[in-house]
Amino acid sequence: MKLLFRLSIFIIITLAAESVLAQNISSIIDEAPNQEAIWSVTVRGENGEILESHNSDKTIIPASNQKLMTSAAILDHFGSDYRFTTTIYGNGELQGNTWFGDLIIKGSGDPTISGDLYEGDRYYAFKKILEQLKELGIERVDGYLIADISLYDGQYYPKGWDWYDMSFYYGVQVGPLSFNNNAVDLEVFAEGEIGDTPRIAWFPDSTDYVRFRNQQVITHPATEYDEYYRREMGGNTIVLGSTLPQGYYEDESLAINDPAMFFLDSFKNYLNENGIEFNGPVMVPDQDFSYDTSTVIATHHSKPLAELIKWLNKESDNFYTEMLVKKLSADTGKQPGSFEHGIDQVRSFLADFGIDTAYVQMNDGSGMAQGNFNKTDYLSDFLYNMRGHSEFDTFFASLSVAGIDGTLAHRMKGTPLYRNFKGKSGFVTGVRTLSGYMETSSGRKLTVSLSTNNFISEKVRPIDAVHEEILMYLYETY
Repeated sequence: MKLLFRLSIFIIITLAAESVLAQNISSIIDEAPNQEAIWSVTVRGENGEILESHNSDKTIIPASNQKLMTSAAILDHFGSDYRFTTTIYGNGELQGNTWFGDLIIKGSGDPTISGDLYEGDRYYAFKKILEQLKELGIERVDGYLIADISLYDGQYYPKGWDWYDMSFYYGVQVGPLSFNNNAVDLEVFAEGEIGDTPRIAWFPDSTDYVRFRNQQVITHPATEYDEYYRREMGGNTIVLGSTLPQGYYEDESLAINDPAMFFLDSFKNYLNENGIEFNGPVMVPDQDFSYDTSTVIATHHSKPLAELIKWLNKESDNFYTEMLVKKLSADTGKQPGSFEHGIDQVRSFLADFGIDTAYVQMNDGSGMAQGNFNKTDYLSDFLYNMRGHSEFDTFFASLSVAGIDGTLAHRMKGTPLYRNFKGKSGFVTGVRTLSGYMETSSGRKLTVSLSTNNFISEKVRPIDAVHEEILMYLYETY
């Protein structure tokens, strides 16, 4: 009888404790702002067991948490040490210091022909190619500068991207030959009198490939900055219509149209400004290339894929992600590479992880597209299983560290989560997500996925505060 009584008490206490834990998570959400929102939480322990669950079975929009799955699939296929190779072929011959014939640049899908991984030196790759051309004695080219972009198909954008985003750096076109993330870097200086037009500068400053229609106005210093940038669809005229308080400075990277032509224009200008005269036309032909009569005269190798994935996840770079999705497609037996086929490869990778992909809808790799769906249950399960993957160290190193870097650089400072939580945030209108890894006060290692969908506000700080309150609850409870 005593044993039965003690057992009954134990069961009651256990159930009560579980109820309190559930109520604590629930009470945090119940007291949160944006009660119109849908909240989902899944927390797993060291053995993958679910410790906390709130709407875990509901489908959510993952936003940039989708990059976690995409980047893992890319690492799984290529490995950390993979490097992109951009090759320059010469179809002609060198006579004296003049190359008579064409130069053909074969795009490999390298997203890093920019300053991102080269300490801001946006011409780094161009410099390396220039050095090789000069070593051959080339001082002049008499022929065409040609881009081979046959590696990818001609679809510049994934399904589900919003036309509004296509003017900005986060919604650029995707092509196998890309320079400066397929964007021009604009600076605006509101230096004049009220009513004047602000001065602008841009990179690459030598290009006339992009034209600006500067309709901006300097306003009273007490007014707020009001941004307006639009690129005319299908062209390279960018309308600048912002109003800027007097003395204000603004910089923005704006998307261009036709990446291969932008690359050729920028590269040709660079050669002419740095000792190789090139006055011939540039072209992107439709036909397939044969290199039987061509010679490799220069190559550029990217940094290892581990460095690219680190940039992709820490900076939440849509361009890198979608470039790699198409590369994944092209490298798995389908050329030209396509978004749809690349995403199919990501989904196959997830299925091999035991994820029920019937509930994983992916229209892109980065998470910006409309029509993406997932579950915090699946995201947390995926992250837990990644611990046993051969590329986990590289994957883990690519995550933002709370309070230190990436998209989490300014979050969780002054709390035990500082430097502790490693993960990935996500945002699209009405959606905020956060998934990753943390260690509790007792040393337990947790895998966490949080999502807030359908909130009516552009401000994410109140949502972030609730997410961090949940993380602190986990830190103290487990």
